[in-house]
Amino acid sequence: MSVVRPAARAAFRSACVALAGLVALPAVAQTNDINPNGPPAPLVTGDTVTVAVAGAWLPDYEGSNDYSLTPGPAAIGTVGGISFQVLGNRASVDLIADAPTSRWDFQAGPVGLVNFNRTSRKGIDDPRVKALPTTSTALELGGYLGIGRTGLITSDYDKLSVAVSYRYDVTGIHDSGVLQPSVSYYTPLSLKSAVGIFASAEKVERAYGRTYFDVRPQDVAASGLPAFRTRGGWKNYVVGFAGTYALTGDLLHGFKVIAGGTYKRMLNDFGDTPIVSIAGSRNQWLGAIGIGYTF
Repeated sequence: MSVVRPAARAAFRSACVALAGLVALPAVAQTNDINPNGPPAPLVTGDTVTVAVAGAWLPDYEGSNDYSLTPGPAAIGTVGGISFQVLGNRASVDLIADAPTSRWDFQAGPVGLVNFNRTSRKGIDDPRVKALPTTSTALELGGYLGIGRTGLITSDYDKLSVAVSYRYDVTGIHDSGVLQPSVSYYTPLSLKSAVGIFASAEKVERAYGRTYFDVRPQDVAASGLPAFRTRGGWKNYVVGFAGTYALTGDLLHGFKVIAGGTYKRMLNDFGDTPIVSIAGSRNQWLGAIGIGYTF
């Protein structure tokens, strides 16, 4: 695979939504034995870590209708009762260590994201967007709260989770906050396979839109795009699916193939801005496939 294109790194955050589902699927099956027709097996009490690398076909920038292939890593696991996720340019830690036998998963901890959106003209195919000023890399830090329930719908081993996070740009690049609610559902199909669906949305402040989606009057001549001033509000929603199949061992050990996809819809001013409505598309698609290994 080619080296990650800088303009695509921000879009890789969406890939991580899919990848989160992909590598998290083994955690749904935290049992010594999966037998939907039998009694629940004891929950695994030891540490578990899954690492993965995937290739994702995704937009050049948020709102683009040009796509490129981008590779990226991910890791998710639980060590000493503390869970963590490192998914491309996003990381989070769940500081609540629930009892190993509990069906409830209470979640709270820090979250961070490195925002590379339009930090370079390299990798942007559309000449109009390429003519706009670039941005600088932003570091967004915050926290999240969530709750999950295992053994809810299809079996003793499926899991439904809801969460909400808030992060703020501490580098002063867009100097604003991002609110993100999410919901996910994962279920094992057997010892070797599992599937999941998930959805999320993002609400951002005015300064976020000004940084990434405005077309300033002084940039009209160079870009050929009409001037546009973006307000804050709901920026997008995302729905997606994920699946995994164990190639060696089972879902809790060994190599597995992972695959998934998402659909994102740009909303309100974020869909109306010429960067999206003229030079790009409100409809954003993503596909990812890769290999993971669970220790």
